[in-house]
Amino acid sequence: MSHGIVAAGSVSEFFLEVVGDAIKARRVEATDGATSYLVCLLSDYAKPDVRAEEPLDRPLSFLLDEALHTPEPGPRFDRLRALGDGVLYACGFFGEHFEARGVAAAYVMGIGTTAYGAASSMLRAPKDAHEMAPIDIYGELSSKFPDFVDVLSEVADATSAFGAASSASAKQVLKLYERWLKTGSDRLAQALGAHGLVPGRGGKGVLQ
Repeated sequence: MSHGIVAAGSVSEFFLEVVGDAIKARRVEATDGATSYLVCLLSDYAKPDVRAEEPLDRPLSFLLDEALHTPEPGPRFDRLRALGDGVLYACGFFGEHFEARGVAAAYVMGIGTTAYGAASSMLRAPKDAHEMAPIDIYGELSSKFPDFVDVLSEVADATSAFGAASSASAKQVLKLYERWLKTGSDRLAQALGAHGLVPGRGGKGVLQ
């Protein structure tokens, strides 16, 4: 991923292009606000120290319950947002790990949907018809959560493919191949082909 970021000149510029391409590839309808939010989320996660205090190292149901029952509105909103962000990112980049542990994807995405939905419900509603309602990005993320997981999954494939194209190391290509085995991504298959590894149907690859 770092190779692509350097080429783009900045983390945000890199993800702006990749997210835009991913939204088109997955044919997801997204507002500019939601698109910008995804770019910022990915830019933050590209800096591990920024998200270090938001691990998903405990059962998601516990984290959601704690967030929902946080007394003060400000911290409650922050915890709900952080949980939604964490689940969205994890589902998009590491969804196969949940499945390997026997955790249903629908359950995990339900946690993220609920977290964003609860954050959305905390936004201030207009007092009268003449007052504009705030842009409800969290409501959009909640209602289209599976779609945005698909977008981040496409971003993960794109960054993996770009990294392999920029580096000819055997380790990088192996990681790419392992991800292709799990996702079956056409983008990853094309990247593997550039290194002489032609994936076959049924999860098998053949070296040329």
